[in-house]
Amino acid sequence: MVRLTAPSRLSVVDSFLFGLANATLLFTVIYYITGLHEPFRLGFAVEDGPVEWGTAICLFLSSLVLFRNAAVLWGRRGVTAALLTGFYGVLFLFASGEEISWGFRLFNWQAGDFFLLHNAQQETNLHNLVIGDVKLVKTVFGSGLTVVILLYLLVLPLAYTRLGPVRRGADALAIPVPGTRHMRMTVAATLVILSVQMMTKWEPYEFIFSLMTLSIFLNPRNAGQVT
Repeated sequence: MVRLTAPSRLSVVDSFLFGLANATLLFTVIYYITGLHEPFRLGFAVEDGPVEWGTAICLFLSSLVLFRNAAVLWGRRGVTAALLTGFYGVLFLFASGEEISWGFRLFNWQAGDFFLLHNAQQETNLHNLVIGDVKLVKTVFGSGLTVVILLYLLVLPLAYTRLGPVRRGADALAIPVPGTRHMRMTVAATLVILSVQMMTKWEPYEFIFSLMTLSIFLNPRNAGQVT
């Protein structure tokens, strides 16, 4: 798996987060090579199962870290950086709610007429909406979002260290930049998920991304600019 190169002041936290990521990859591979595809789909990676709830929790914790960072930046860098960071926090809070359909099954809510008519799963979320013949889960929230995330995790760190305009732009926008350890885990996770052929295999992939964002926001490459 991925060799840890965690910064000293967050070594315990990073060890835990990367340990969960490695364990998730390992369990996914074991389920695949042992042919336990149905237990994987109906247990480990089932909707509202441990992986999906883990993703929602990590996204929620990521939003809290961003809100904390926004409060710090308000007094240190000014309003713009703080508001941008707070906006990122809102996005992750939204993503956390979407992951569990805002408690649709947890609280046994009844979906309104709009969601019954336009949601592919008749749940109270936006990512499963169907507008005309367009499924948002496959367009906006699917491959498009995956490309954005991969650009953030793989391309931005390289560009940040090599290109001055990118570095200045990321710092000006208060964007937490991933470290080398996050890039390595992203590559490992992508290779594993692409190699296994199981339904719901993208659930552990999302969980690993959520673990990486939490680690990044706690201690990004450009910590002096965004925390």
